[in-house]
Amino acid sequence: METFRFLNFDVYKKSKKLHRKINKLVKNFHKSYYYLAVQLKRASLSVFLNIAEGSAKSSDKDFARYLQNSMGSINEVMACLDISFEAKLINKTQFEELGKESKVIAKQLGSFIKKLKPKAKS
Repeated sequence: METFRFLNFDVYKKSKKLHRKINKLVKNFHKSYYYLAVQLKRASLSVFLNIAEGSAKSSDKDFARYLQNSMGSINEVMACLDISFEAKLINKTQFEELGKESKVIAKQLGSFIKKLKPKAKS
């Protein structure tokens, strides 16, 4: 197995880029929303860290489980963005742009999981 193969995965690159954008975005959150900023950063970090960690597993079944964790985290990111939008911490354009990026990542994760699942049954 290739060492650090996750570095070549498009979904890893996209989720890392999203995390950088979120880190910049939450710097503008009012201090009373510190908890939300932290949770949003942690969830976005979790997406690509689970991809990296899972890629080192020896079976497709194990890797798929980590990708499912990433899927949960990207859903958490979207929920945090929704709350941020409702609280007027981000504007509609930011919400839509980050939501679009999150959707692409979710679809890529879903496809990746599907690709691994048939192999995982053996």
